[in-house]
Amino acid sequence: MALSIRLARGGAKKRPYYRIVVADSRSPRDGRFLEKIGTYNPLLAKDNPERVTLDVEKAKEWIAKGAQPTDRVLRFLDAAGVAKRPARNNPNKGVPGQKAKERAEERAEKAAAAAAAAAEAAGEGAAE
Repeated sequence: MALSIRLARGGAKKRPYYRIVVADSRSPRDGRFLEKIGTYNPLLAKDNPERVTLDVEKAKEWIAKGAQPTDRVLRFLDAAGVAKRPARNNPNKGVPGQKAKERAEERAEKAAAAAAAAAEAAGEGAAE
């Protein structure tokens, strides 16, 4: 059985509240789980201690048993000092798309044409 430590959503519409649970990875997000090990309330301020409550000892036990935390839960565990979250790097994220490259080329061509016209007009003005 593949175990995961993940968030199960609760709360009302537009008022999310999450339980941090250990569940079989095949069970639904808000469905059956084995154990609740904490809570997460994203509506609270980031420095509020009630935002994330986590039973660190239970989390360590489940990780030792082979449970895999999701990305968000891994952030919480890293902040608590339980697990190490590796840094991510996506060098292609900041690269402009095809349309943006085409617009940049068009702008460069227009700027070059305007500079050439200005230089030509300045050259005619100096020749007179």
